[in-house]
Amino acid sequence: MAQRDYYEILGVPRTASNDDLKAAFRRLARQYHPDVNKDQDAEERFKEINEAYAVLSDAEKRQAYDRFGHAGVNAAGGVPDFSNVDFSDFADIFGDLFGFGSFGRGQRRARNAPRRGADLQMRLDLTFEEAVFGADKEIEITRDEICSTCGGTGAKPGTTPVRCSTCNGVGEVRQVRQTILGSMVQVSTCPNCGGAGEVIASPCITCNGSGRERRTRKKIISVPAGVDTGTQIRLAGEGQPGVNGGPTGNLFVAINVRPHKFFRRRDQDILLDLDINVAQAALGAEVEVPTVDGPTSLKIPPGTQPGKVLTLRGKGVPQLRGSGRGDQHVVVNVSIPTRLTNEQRQLFEQLAKSLGSEVHPQERGFLDWLKDALGGG
Repeated sequence: MAQRDYYEILGVPRTASNDDLKAAFRRLARQYHPDVNKDQDAEERFKEINEAYAVLSDAEKRQAYDRFGHAGVNAAGGVPDFSNVDFSDFADIFGDLFGFGSFGRGQRRARNAPRRGADLQMRLDLTFEEAVFGADKEIEITRDEICSTCGGTGAKPGTTPVRCSTCNGVGEVRQVRQTILGSMVQVSTCPNCGGAGEVIASPCITCNGSGRERRTRKKIISVPAGVDTGTQIRLAGEGQPGVNGGPTGNLFVAINVRPHKFFRRRDQDILLDLDINVAQAALGAEVEVPTVDGPTSLKIPPGTQPGKVLTLRGKGVPQLRGSGRGDQHVVVNVSIPTRLTNEQRQLFEQLAKSLGSEVHPQERGFLDWLKDALGGG
């Protein structure tokens, strides 16, 4: 039977680049690999795909094939000669597709490369005032640190780690796996030394051979003014130590602001609900109200209605990244007495006679006025 054109097998044009060839091979190898495809002709198709890629991915063999066809790459009119084929590309591709081991040097370099330490997270509770004005707070950081006894070697002082006898110090073991392409090497981390290439015969009693010990340290941090629940403060280099000389991770402190007895926060503004009596609402008054800066005087205009919002400029929360402060909005509520003395009842009855008994339906309710006053949608 006449052999099929290699370009046709891979479904690429004759001008295909090496990347095009590799992409086509990956796709077809995944589709027709016998471990995946159970069709009767899957194995033959897979061998055909491998043969085509082995020739076209080699510059010399591809040139000979382009000039003379199959005769140019067949050693003696039979199957192509694979004796000089570099199978590293195959191992890399099958490692991606089916989990075969790749070449150990790259894996070993990756294991021994410096790696950044893990980040840590913690929560810090603040009072409302601490969040508004900022504060210096003491925190406790629990993390791994270099063992103070062995200096990070993991070995008992006076001893040193020894070369692993299982992998002979390489950090990995190899197993030969037979595939339809022939023998392929599967590389895995040494189970005895965990890839370190060394084993500790006499572990340090402080860290039990890990080279690290758990410690808790106290640190004073400055919380900036204007933080709110959900704000994160990053403390560079306060996380877990790096691996193989890599940089230390960071510590992220998540802020949680405890509720206040009187104040509520809306962005940079502070809201305060204030009850006044009917006389203060009708006649006006000057009252003392709390703010985060301390008590301050507030004028109640005559005829103040329930839901009226009075603003104290600059009494809000400082901008976290910028200058200036928000405002404090005082939402007025007119408190109706539920119990009256005889004298108060007589006064209200006189007032009721002078005001009359007419009622005035409103198109908009109290909640609508309140929503407009606070800028709600």
